[in-house]
Amino acid sequence: MAKIMLTGANGFVGSKLMAALASDSSIHVVTAVRKGATGPDCIAVGNIDGDTDFSVALAEVDVVIHAAARAHIMRDEVADPLAEYRKVNVEGTLNLARQAVAAGVRRFVFLSSIKVNGEATAVGNLFQASDGPAPEDAYGVSKLEAEQGLMNLVAETGMEVVIIRPPLVYGPGVKGNFASMIKLVDKSVPLPLGAIHNKRSLIGIDNLVDLIIRCIDHPAASNQIFLAGDGEDLSTTELLRGVAKAMGNPARLIPVPAGLLQFGATLVGKKAMAQRLLGSLQVDIGKTCELLDWKPPYTVEEGLRRCFERSN
Repeated sequence: MAKIMLTGANGFVGSKLMAALASDSSIHVVTAVRKGATGPDCIAVGNIDGDTDFSVALAEVDVVIHAAARAHIMRDEVADPLAEYRKVNVEGTLNLARQAVAAGVRRFVFLSSIKVNGEATAVGNLFQASDGPAPEDAYGVSKLEAEQGLMNLVAETGMEVVIIRPPLVYGPGVKGNFASMIKLVDKSVPLPLGAIHNKRSLIGIDNLVDLIIRCIDHPAASNQIFLAGDGEDLSTTELLRGVAKAMGNPARLIPVPAGLLQFGATLVGKKAMAQRLLGSLQVDIGKTCELLDWKPPYTVEEGLRRCFERSN
């Protein structure tokens, strides 16, 4: 029986992954949580940083899945956001990885972010796993530095590392911009987004969990970077229509030209928000599918439907 240690089991991705792992009788899962341990397989380790002691949780573990992180914050109010991200996402990750090496862990699966690649692509010019990194914010920088530290550890110790970079993840219980969009569609608020012709990659939580599980023991995953996605890129207009359909609501979208929306957003200081709604960000999952003999088990339509079926 494989023994897996999971961090971030209380988070959006971690909780769904934990449920999937717990249903597999061939896997023994131990979770490392900040506080509130609920049993012998749930170990409280305190805040994750460069000093966290993971030794109890790592005992006899074969594979670590590190999903815990200081998540991306849109309007971070701390004095030095990069320093705060580094404490958890870099120092905490590498501290855990070094202890994993000492404990004899065979493989370390790290949930990174597409933000390591950058914030935007031209339509049809997809991000590749082999692209040079180009993070544009503190969160993306911290994830890149963690990746680099892990790869250095591979060279020094021989522990296998797998890095997964997902774009926006959606599913039941999602927060942030996607949750805000759902609320607007649910209230049938007319939105000026009926003529947006961008393309954005995203990934449903069930597809991401399936990919992470594939990376636990697949031989070809060793020391690789994988981009994640549903394999279907949508415009903002198409996504809003898909959400409305999944909810059984009408899509009230007004066809306002994207250029006019961009101009207006810039005038009121919402340029970054406009980029997320109007700009493109596409990822190529070809390497992921080929090396891992994997395909996303659910289409976007199915993923959205499952999202709202579960939330009812």
